[in-house]
Amino acid sequence: MTVLKTIDELEKHYGPVGEASLIKVTDHLTSAYRQIVDKSCFCTLSTVGPEGLDCSPRGDAGPVVRIKDPRTLLMPDRRGNNRIDSLRNIIRDPRVSLMFMIPGWNNVLRINGHAVISVDPAQLASFVMEGKEPRSVIEITIEEAYFQCARALMRADLWNTESQIAKGDLPTPGQIMQEIKDSFDGSTYDADWLQRAKGSMW
Repeated sequence: MTVLKTIDELEKHYGPVGEASLIKVTDHLTSAYRQIVDKSCFCTLSTVGPEGLDCSPRGDAGPVVRIKDPRTLLMPDRRGNNRIDSLRNIIRDPRVSLMFMIPGWNNVLRINGHAVISVDPAQLASFVMEGKEPRSVIEITIEEAYFQCARALMRADLWNTESQIAKGDLPTPGQIMQEIKDSFDGSTYDADWLQRAKGSMW
């Protein structure tokens, strides 16, 4: 196996960076980047901690984050599984990375920065949904914002509805867990899931 081991080897192998790949990077939300964030109801949140990396899906009814100012985003931490892997990491290492995706748009917007976890009562109250506050709000200070080339999503044909996986073509969560633990009642878990999710969405 031939392996690239140094940055110099890597850069020689790939060649120079194009101008467009450099000028698109900003340390704040431009007007165009702001429009993209305002239309994004889904993103991934990547964090790093002593145990390694974590990447968590984040979604909301409307913008997944609120723009506080051109360098600050607010992300409510809605109901989940209480593993709080992302939050544990942020406490110990504030570096975060977000990737915003919008159905039908072949580019993605990436934001790198650092975060803190706020439990300010007024801030929590400002994110109430169906009478419920988030447990916390992740406040992200932007260090880099840039859009990503569309080739990956185009190669994957990601937004083509004709290529969507049919229901039943993949194992269910209950089947996955029952395979790992024989005594787990996967059928009941799957049967109850939709109603349980509706009652604990926020």
